[in-house]
Amino acid sequence: MSLEDNPLSPMFRIDVSAKTESSSSMTNEELTVQLLRQMLLGQQKQTKLLSELVQQNAAMHKQRAGELQQWKDAHPQLSRACRRAAETLSEVQTEFLQSITDEIDDCGDHLVEGEYMLNEFIDRFGPRMAHLNGILQVLAQLGTGEPVAEQQEL
Repeated sequence: MSLEDNPLSPMFRIDVSAKTESSSSMTNEELTVQLLRQMLLGQQKQTKLLSELVQQNAAMHKQRAGELQQWKDAHPQLSRACRRAAETLSEVQTEFLQSITDEIDDCGDHLVEGEYMLNEFIDRFGPRMAHLNGILQVLAQLGTGEPVAEQQEL
């Protein structure tokens, strides 16, 4: 049965016969060069986008540092108090970490074997540790360095 005898329209026919001639007139070297050029263009675009991203991040960091320094200059006593509080809280954190490690040493086998004991441990120490770290981080940031006004006086 030939294709002409088939009552289906050409839209529903698919030619699956193998073609003997090459549809590409490119050599392997030309194809490789073309693909390498496309890869180079893609890498150049990525490099440009990454450099723009770095510039934006640097600008945001610089603005944030400037605002923090303005706050420190406006509140020098509070900045010094934050530094002292961060130092004290750091000692509290050290003691807290010591109590956590002692608890792990004492109950390590139970923590490994029992999910209930592990959940109890996490519920007991996890929130306190997270909150303590958050508070310590804020105090440390607000209390770092001397305000610009004090640096100029020295």
